[in-house]
Amino acid sequence: MLLIECPYCGARAQIEFTYGGDATLSRPGDLSAVETKEWLDFVYLRENPRGPHIEWWHHSAGCRRWFKVRRDTLSHEISATGTPDSNLGSGSV
Repeated sequence: MLLIECPYCGARAQIEFTYGGDATLSRPGDLSAVETKEWLDFVYLRENPRGPHIEWWHHSAGCRRWFKVRRDTLSHEISATGTPDSNLGSGSV
């Protein structure tokens, strides 16, 4: 089990959290003007990186806040966590 450092509550067990996806992606702008293909690509076509990656996590059984985690997808080692506006690096390295 992972021990995740919530930037608001401190270290907690993984079971308190929900994975939220890739934190390096930008949502398409004006949804009324976005082509269907662009929206489908954003929703369904994702990289599956091996190594350090920045992810969204939600403290669903705690403070209920979203935050970023820099985690190695191969070893599951967490090297950093931060608030949504924090810069944890550039994603895959």
